[in-house]
Amino acid sequence: MLRFSNFLFPEAATPDLDGQVIRESLAEARLCDELGVEVLWLAEHHFDGNCAYVDPVTFAGAVAAATTRIKIGFAVAQVSLHHPVRLAEQMALLDQLSEGRLIVGLGRGTAYNVYEYQGYGIDWREAGPRYAEAEEIMLRAWTSPEGFKHKGQFWDLSVHGLRPACYTRPHPVVLRAASSEEGALHLARRGLPFMMNVQSLAVTQQRLAAYRAALGAAGHTEARIAQCMDESWVWRNVVVTETDAEAERIAVPAFEAMQEHRRGLRDRIYAEQGIRMVQEKAPPARVQVEHALVYGSPATVAARMAEIEKTGVGGVICAFRLGPMQAEVANASIRLFMTGVAPHFQGARPAVAAAAE
Repeated sequence: MLRFSNFLFPEAATPDLDGQVIRESLAEARLCDELGVEVLWLAEHHFDGNCAYVDPVTFAGAVAAATTRIKIGFAVAQVSLHHPVRLAEQMALLDQLSEGRLIVGLGRGTAYNVYEYQGYGIDWREAGPRYAEAEEIMLRAWTSPEGFKHKGQFWDLSVHGLRPACYTRPHPVVLRAASSEEGALHLARRGLPFMMNVQSLAVTQQRLAAYRAALGAAGHTEARIAQCMDESWVWRNVVVTETDAEAERIAVPAFEAMQEHRRGLRDRIYAEQGIRMVQEKAPPARVQVEHALVYGSPATVAARMAEIEKTGVGGVICAFRLGPMQAEVANASIRLFMTGVAPHFQGARPAVAAAAE
Protein backbone atom coordinates (compact mmCIF):
# COMPACT_ATOMS: atom_id res chain seq x y z
CA MET A 1 0.00 0.00 0.00
CA LEU A 2 1.04 3.59 -0.62
CA ARG A 3 3.02 5.35 2.13
CA PHE A 4 3.02 9.04 2.99
CA SER A 5 5.57 11.55 4.21
CA ASN A 6 5.86 15.28 4.76
CA PHE A 7 8.27 17.53 2.83
CA LEU A 8 9.02 20.28 5.35
CA PHE A 9 9.88 23.07 2.91
CA PRO A 10 8.84 26.28 4.72
CA GLU A 11 9.07 29.68 3.08
CA ALA A 12 10.05 32.80 5.01
CA ALA A 13 9.15 35.70 2.74
CA THR A 14 11.27 38.25 4.63
CA PRO A 15 14.26 37.94 6.99
CA ASP A 16 12.24 39.06 10.01
CA LEU A 17 10.10 35.91 9.63
CA ASP A 18 13.02 33.45 9.64
CA GLY A 19 13.03 32.68 13.37
CA GLN A 20 9.26 32.32 13.61
CA VAL A 21 9.05 29.97 10.63
CA ILE A 22 11.97 27.87 11.90
CA ARG A 23 10.24 27.41 15.26
CA GLU A 24 6.93 26.61 13.56
CA SER A 25 8.72 24.05 11.40
CA LEU A 26 10.07 22.25 14.45
CA ALA A 27 6.53 22.18 15.89
CA GLU A 28 5.31 20.72 12.57
CA ALA A 29 7.94 18.00 12.88
CA ARG A 30 6.64 17.09 16.34
CA LEU A 31 3.07 17.02 15.03
CA CYS A 32 4.05 14.64 12.23
CA ASP A 33 5.81 12.40 14.73
CA GLU A 34 2.65 12.27 16.86
CA LEU A 35 0.35 11.59 13.89
CA GLY A 36 2.36 8.69 12.51
CA VAL A 37 3.75 10.29 9.34
CA GLU A 38 6.45 7.92 8.10
CA VAL A 39 9.18 10.37 7.01
CA LEU A 40 9.90 14.05 7.49
CA TRP A 41 11.91 15.23 4.46
CA LEU A 42 14.17 18.26 4.71
CA ALA A 43 15.23 20.56 1.87
CA GLU A 44 18.37 22.63 1.32
CA HIS A 45 18.25 26.05 -0.32
CA HIS A 46 20.27 29.17 0.34
CA PHE A 47 20.01 32.97 0.22
CA ASP A 48 16.38 33.30 -0.91
CA GLY A 49 14.06 32.41 2.01
CA ASN A 50 12.57 29.51 0.07
CA CYS A 51 13.59 27.14 2.88
CA ALA A 52 13.69 29.03 6.16
CA TYR A 53 16.01 26.69 8.11
CA VAL A 54 18.51 26.69 5.17
CA ASP A 55 20.82 23.98 6.54
CA PRO A 56 19.03 20.62 6.79
CA VAL A 57 21.95 18.97 8.57
CA THR A 58 21.76 21.31 11.56
CA PHE A 59 17.97 21.29 11.53
CA ALA A 60 17.90 17.49 11.39
CA GLY A 61 19.74 17.40 14.70
CA ALA A 62 16.97 19.46 16.28
CA VAL A 63 14.33 17.22 14.72
CA ALA A 64 16.09 14.10 15.98
CA ALA A 65 16.08 15.49 19.52
CA ALA A 66 12.43 16.60 19.31
CA THR A 67 10.95 13.36 17.92
CA THR A 68 11.00 9.67 18.75
CA ARG A 69 9.57 7.71 15.83
CA ILE A 70 9.50 9.56 12.53
CA LYS A 71 12.26 8.96 9.99
CA ILE A 72 14.32 12.00 9.02
CA GLY A 73 15.15 12.27 5.33
CA PHE A 74 16.96 14.70 3.06
CA ALA A 75 15.25 15.70 -0.18
CA VAL A 76 17.98 16.44 -0.84
CA ALA A 77 21.32 17.41 0.63
CA GLN A 78 22.95 19.53 -2.10
CA VAL A 79 26.07 17.40 -2.20
CA SER A 80 28.01 19.60 -4.60
CA LEU A 81 28.01 22.39 -1.97
CA HIS A 82 29.53 20.17 0.76
CA HIS A 83 32.87 18.60 1.55
CA PRO A 84 32.01 14.89 1.26
CA VAL A 85 33.99 13.71 4.31
CA ARG A 86 32.45 16.40 6.49
CA LEU A 87 28.98 15.49 5.18
CA ALA A 88 29.63 11.77 5.78
CA GLU A 89 30.64 12.55 9.38
CA GLN A 90 27.56 14.68 9.94
CA MET A 91 25.25 12.01 8.55
CA ALA A 92 26.89 9.35 10.72
CA LEU A 93 26.33 11.54 13.79
CA LEU A 94 22.69 12.16 12.83
CA ASP A 95 22.22 8.41 12.34
CA GLN A 96 23.53 7.89 15.88
CA LEU A 97 21.41 10.68 17.38
CA SER A 98 18.25 9.36 15.72
CA GLU A 99 19.14 5.70 16.41
CA GLY A 100 18.86 4.71 12.77
CA ARG A 101 15.97 6.92 11.66
CA LEU A 102 18.01 8.67 8.96
CA ILE A 103 17.44 8.58 5.18
CA VAL A 104 20.29 10.24 3.31
CA GLY A 105 18.80 11.73 0.16
CA LEU A 106 21.58 12.81 -2.18
CA GLY A 107 21.50 15.10 -5.19
CA ARG A 108 23.92 17.29 -7.07
CA GLY A 109 22.27 20.50 -5.91
CA THR A 110 19.72 22.87 -7.37
CA ALA A 111 19.22 22.73 -11.13
CA TYR A 112 17.72 26.23 -11.20
CA ASN A 113 19.31 28.66 -8.72
CA VAL A 114 22.75 29.68 -9.95
CA TYR A 115 23.14 32.06 -7.00
CA GLU A 116 23.41 29.11 -4.60
CA TYR A 117 26.58 27.95 -6.37
CA GLN A 118 27.89 31.51 -6.65
CA GLY A 119 27.43 32.03 -2.92
CA TYR A 120 29.63 29.01 -2.22
CA GLY A 121 32.20 29.92 -4.86
CA ILE A 122 31.46 26.85 -6.99
CA ASP A 123 31.03 26.76 -10.76
CA TRP A 124 27.49 25.45 -11.32
CA ARG A 125 28.75 23.52 -14.34
CA GLU A 126 30.82 21.39 -11.94
CA ALA A 127 27.79 20.31 -9.91
CA GLY A 128 27.31 16.96 -11.65
CA PRO A 129 30.91 15.69 -11.47
CA ARG A 130 31.32 17.05 -7.93
CA TYR A 131 28.25 15.09 -6.87
CA ALA A 132 29.45 11.86 -8.47
CA GLU A 133 32.86 12.07 -6.82
CA ALA A 134 31.40 13.11 -3.46
CA GLU A 135 28.93 10.21 -3.39
CA GLU A 136 31.78 7.74 -3.98
CA ILE A 137 33.79 9.32 -1.15
CA MET A 138 30.88 9.27 1.29
CA LEU A 139 30.15 5.59 0.69
CA ARG A 140 33.84 4.73 1.14
CA ALA A 141 34.00 6.81 4.32
CA TRP A 142 31.08 4.89 5.83
CA THR A 143 32.43 1.48 4.86
CA SER A 144 36.20 1.86 5.44
CA PRO A 145 36.79 1.73 9.19
CA GLU A 146 40.54 1.46 8.69
CA GLY A 147 40.58 4.54 6.47
CA PHE A 148 41.23 5.09 2.77
CA LYS A 149 42.95 7.33 0.27
CA HIS A 150 41.27 9.12 -2.61
CA LYS A 151 42.66 11.21 -5.42
CA GLY A 152 40.10 12.63 -7.81
CA GLN A 153 39.17 15.71 -9.80
CA PHE A 154 38.11 17.79 -6.79
CA TRP A 155 39.48 16.09 -3.67
CA ASP A 156 42.83 14.57 -2.68
CA LEU A 157 42.22 12.79 0.63
CA SER A 158 43.84 10.59 3.24
CA VAL A 159 41.02 9.61 5.61
CA HIS A 160 42.04 7.82 8.80
CA GLY A 161 38.74 6.12 9.60
CA LEU A 162 35.43 7.89 10.17
CA ARG A 163 34.20 8.57 13.70
CA PRO A 164 31.55 8.10 14.85
CA ALA A 165 30.62 5.01 12.92
CA CYS A 166 27.06 4.91 11.60
CA TYR A 167 24.35 3.49 13.83
CA THR A 168 22.91 1.69 10.78
CA ARG A 169 25.31 -0.80 9.23
CA PRO A 170 26.98 -0.50 6.87
CA HIS A 171 25.50 3.00 6.50
CA PRO A 172 22.17 4.85 6.64
CA VAL A 173 19.51 4.43 3.99
CA VAL A 174 20.67 6.23 0.84
CA LEU A 175 18.30 7.54 -1.84
CA ARG A 176 19.19 9.53 -4.92
CA ALA A 177 17.16 12.24 -6.60
CA ALA A 178 16.53 11.98 -10.34
CA SER A 179 14.97 15.01 -11.99
CA SER A 180 15.02 13.50 -15.48
CA GLU A 181 14.08 10.19 -17.06
CA GLU A 182 17.73 9.66 -17.98
CA GLY A 183 18.67 9.99 -14.31
CA ALA A 184 15.97 7.54 -13.25
CA LEU A 185 17.08 4.96 -15.83
CA HIS A 186 20.71 5.34 -14.74
CA LEU A 187 19.66 4.44 -11.19
CA ALA A 188 17.56 1.55 -12.51
CA ARG A 189 20.62 0.06 -14.18
CA ARG A 190 22.41 0.27 -10.82
CA GLY A 191 19.44 -1.37 -9.09
CA LEU A 192 18.74 1.64 -6.89
CA PRO A 193 15.48 3.36 -5.86
CA PHE A 194 14.98 7.07 -6.50
CA MET A 195 13.06 10.21 -5.63
CA MET A 196 11.13 11.87 -8.48
CA ASN A 197 10.46 15.58 -8.58
CA VAL A 198 7.00 16.95 -9.32
CA GLN A 199 5.66 15.61 -12.62
CA SER A 200 2.25 15.20 -14.20
CA LEU A 201 0.44 11.93 -13.53
CA ALA A 202 1.02 10.89 -17.16
CA VAL A 203 4.77 11.51 -16.93
CA THR A 204 4.88 9.79 -13.54
CA GLN A 205 3.19 6.72 -15.01
CA GLN A 206 5.46 6.66 -18.06
CA ARG A 207 8.68 7.25 -16.12
CA LEU A 208 7.99 4.60 -13.50
CA ALA A 209 7.09 2.09 -16.22
CA ALA A 210 10.36 2.87 -18.01
CA TYR A 211 12.24 2.62 -14.72
CA ARG A 212 10.72 -0.79 -13.97
CA ALA A 213 11.54 -2.00 -17.48
CA ALA A 214 15.14 -0.78 -17.16
CA LEU A 215 15.53 -2.66 -13.88
CA GLY A 216 14.46 -5.84 -15.64
CA ALA A 217 16.66 -5.21 -18.67
CA ALA A 218 19.65 -4.74 -16.37
CA GLY A 219 19.11 -8.25 -15.01
CA HIS A 220 17.78 -7.41 -11.57
CA THR A 221 15.56 -10.02 -9.94
CA GLU A 222 11.82 -9.59 -9.54
CA ALA A 223 12.37 -9.26 -5.79
CA ARG A 224 14.87 -6.45 -6.33
CA ILE A 225 12.58 -4.72 -8.82
CA ALA A 226 9.73 -4.84 -6.31
CA GLN A 227 12.01 -3.49 -3.58
CA CYS A 228 13.22 -0.60 -5.75
CA MET A 229 9.66 0.37 -6.66
CA ASP A 230 8.63 0.14 -3.02
CA GLU A 231 11.49 2.37 -1.89
CA SER A 232 10.95 5.05 -4.55
CA TRP A 233 9.01 8.25 -3.88
CA VAL A 234 7.21 10.94 -5.91
CA TRP A 235 6.54 14.52 -4.80
CA ARG A 236 3.23 16.43 -4.75
CA ASN A 237 2.01 19.56 -2.98
CA VAL A 238 -1.05 18.69 -0.88
CA VAL A 239 -3.83 20.64 0.84
CA VAL A 240 -6.76 18.93 2.57
CA THR A 241 -9.80 20.67 4.04
CA GLU A 242 -13.35 19.59 4.77
CA THR A 243 -14.67 20.61 1.34
CA ASP A 244 -13.28 20.90 -2.18
CA ALA A 245 -14.29 24.55 -2.38
CA GLU A 246 -12.48 25.48 0.81
CA ALA A 247 -9.38 23.60 -0.31
CA GLU A 248 -9.34 25.46 -3.62
CA ARG A 249 -9.72 28.79 -1.85
CA ILE A 250 -6.70 28.07 0.35
CA ALA A 251 -4.47 25.97 -1.85
CA VAL A 252 -4.36 27.68 -5.22
CA PRO A 253 -3.38 31.21 -4.06
CA ALA A 254 -0.75 29.78 -1.67
CA PHE A 255 0.72 27.59 -4.41
CA GLU A 256 0.84 30.43 -6.93
CA ALA A 257 2.42 32.81 -4.40
CA MET A 258 5.01 30.14 -3.58
CA GLN A 259 5.97 29.79 -7.23
CA GLU A 260 6.25 33.56 -7.62
CA HIS A 261 8.52 33.78 -4.57
CA ARG A 262 10.73 30.94 -5.82
CA ARG A 263 11.19 32.74 -9.15
CA GLY A 264 12.08 36.04 -7.52
CA LEU A 265 15.84 35.94 -6.94
CA ARG A 266 16.35 33.63 -9.92
CA ASP A 267 14.76 36.19 -12.24
CA ARG A 268 16.70 39.04 -10.65
CA ILE A 269 20.00 37.23 -11.21
CA TYR A 270 19.01 36.62 -14.83
CA ALA A 271 18.24 40.31 -15.30
CA GLU A 272 21.57 41.31 -13.73
CA GLN A 273 23.87 38.59 -15.08
CA GLY A 274 22.06 36.97 -18.00
CA ILE A 275 22.54 33.51 -16.46
CA ARG A 276 19.75 30.96 -16.40
CA MET A 277 20.67 27.35 -15.62
CA VAL A 278 17.68 25.83 -17.42
CA GLN A 279 15.98 27.24 -20.51
CA GLU A 280 12.40 25.98 -20.33
CA LYS A 281 10.28 26.23 -23.48
CA ALA A 282 7.02 25.77 -21.58
CA PRO A 283 6.02 25.98 -17.91
CA PRO A 284 7.14 22.72 -16.25
CA ALA A 285 4.76 20.51 -14.29
CA ARG A 286 6.17 21.67 -10.97
CA VAL A 287 4.61 25.14 -11.42
CA GLN A 288 1.26 24.01 -12.84
CA VAL A 289 -1.67 23.71 -10.45
CA GLU A 290 -3.24 20.80 -12.30
CA HIS A 291 -0.10 18.68 -12.06
CA ALA A 292 1.79 19.82 -8.95
CA LEU A 293 -1.07 20.46 -6.52
CA VAL A 294 -3.39 17.88 -4.97
CA TYR A 295 -6.18 19.59 -3.04
CA GLY A 296 -9.70 18.95 -1.86
CA SER A 297 -11.76 17.09 0.71
CA PRO A 298 -10.36 13.86 2.18
CA ALA A 299 -12.35 11.85 -0.37
CA THR A 300 -11.07 13.91 -3.30
CA VAL A 301 -7.45 13.74 -2.16
CA ALA A 302 -7.71 10.00 -1.47
CA ALA A 303 -8.93 9.51 -5.05
CA ARG A 304 -5.95 11.45 -6.40
CA MET A 305 -3.60 9.40 -4.24
CA ALA A 306 -5.18 6.20 -5.51
CA GLU A 307 -4.22 7.27 -9.03
CA ILE A 308 -0.62 7.63 -7.90
CA GLU A 309 -0.74 4.27 -6.14
CA LYS A 310 -1.59 2.61 -9.46
CA THR A 311 1.82 3.63 -10.83
CA GLY A 312 3.42 1.16 -8.43
CA VAL A 313 5.54 3.70 -6.59
CA GLY A 314 6.06 3.11 -2.88
CA GLY A 315 5.37 6.52 -1.42
CA VAL A 316 4.36 10.14 -1.87
CA ILE A 317 6.38 13.06 -0.55
CA CYS A 318 3.63 15.53 0.41
CA ALA A 319 4.51 19.19 0.88
CA PHE A 320 1.75 20.60 3.10
CA ARG A 321 2.87 24.13 3.99
CA LEU A 322 2.94 26.10 0.77
CA GLY A 323 4.46 29.55 0.42
CA PRO A 324 2.80 32.14 2.69
CA MET A 325 0.38 29.61 4.20
CA GLN A 326 0.02 30.02 7.95
CA ALA A 327 1.33 27.24 10.19
CA GLU A 328 -2.07 26.48 11.72
CA VAL A 329 -3.60 26.01 8.25
CA ALA A 330 -0.86 23.57 7.23
CA ASN A 331 -1.15 21.70 10.52
CA ALA A 332 -4.91 21.30 10.11
CA SER A 333 -4.30 19.94 6.60
CA ILE A 334 -1.77 17.42 7.92
CA ARG A 335 -4.16 16.25 10.64
CA LEU A 336 -7.01 15.81 8.17
CA PHE A 337 -4.75 13.99 5.73
CA MET A 338 -3.55 11.54 8.36
CA THR A 339 -7.05 10.89 9.72
CA GLY A 340 -9.12 11.12 6.54
CA VAL A 341 -6.81 10.10 3.67
CA ALA A 342 -3.96 7.92 4.90
CA PRO A 343 -6.23 5.27 6.51
CA HIS A 344 -7.52 4.35 3.03
CA PHE A 345 -4.02 3.10 2.21
CA GLN A 346 -2.98 1.43 5.45
CA GLY A 347 -1.68 -2.06 5.21
CA ALA A 348 1.04 -4.02 3.70
CA ARG A 349 4.16 -2.00 3.06
CA PRO A 350 7.08 -2.15 5.50
CA ALA A 351 9.14 0.88 6.47
CA VAL A 352 11.88 1.99 4.10
CA ALA A 353 14.85 -0.39 4.13
CA ALA A 354 18.43 0.40 3.23
CA ALA A 355 19.03 0.17 -0.50
CA ALA A 356 21.60 -2.38 -1.58
CA GLU A 357 24.62 -0.71 -3.08
